[in-house]
Amino acid sequence: MPTLDNAFPQIKTARLILREISAADASALFAIHSDSSAMRWFGCDAMTDLAEADKLIDIFAHWRTMPNPGTRWGIEYNGKFIGSCGLFKWDKNWQSCHIGYELAPSHQGKGLMKEALLAMLAWGFKHMLLNRIHGQVHPQNIASIKSLQSLGFIQEGCFREAGFWNGQYHDLLQFALLRKDYQPAISAMMLPI
Repeated sequence: MPTLDNAFPQIKTARLILREISAADASALFAIHSDSSAMRWFGCDAMTDLAEADKLIDIFAHWRTMPNPGTRWGIEYNGKFIGSCGLFKWDKNWQSCHIGYELAPSHQGKGLMKEALLAMLAWGFKHMLLNRIHGQVHPQNIASIKSLQSLGFIQEGCFREAGFWNGQYHDLLQFALLRKDYQPAISAMMLPI
């Protein structure tokens, strides 16, 4: 049965470094998570205090030690933290996990998140021996829906009022990518560090 070892898995792509999120990233993480417009589909209320970013960094660091572990990478572009992506709630017996991600609005629309997700998916299928990666997206988050579909994720249904943030319930569309539908050629984007 695969496990996540203690060494954090850095991944390098043509333009990005996916690396461990550190305390030095708190201000940049807070800038993303405190932007209510950018966070409207993320699944939680926007942050109001820098201490919340510090706490989130601690949560991400502890993901790797949980019974159903996960990994959250900081996305570094030109030496700056611009967002994060991760695989979490890993069910080793079922060989499945969830996907999550966010990107600073100033870096959206440049293909950077797709580049990060391609590398992360390749890592997950190879090192976690995943058969299924699933994600939930708000029906109005068209950019995220298009991103998942471009990666080969298929919409499987809708969980009615499955999320609650900003004082209201939200439907969430269920998407999944299976190993048999995964295009292994995308792993060529990954470069060792």
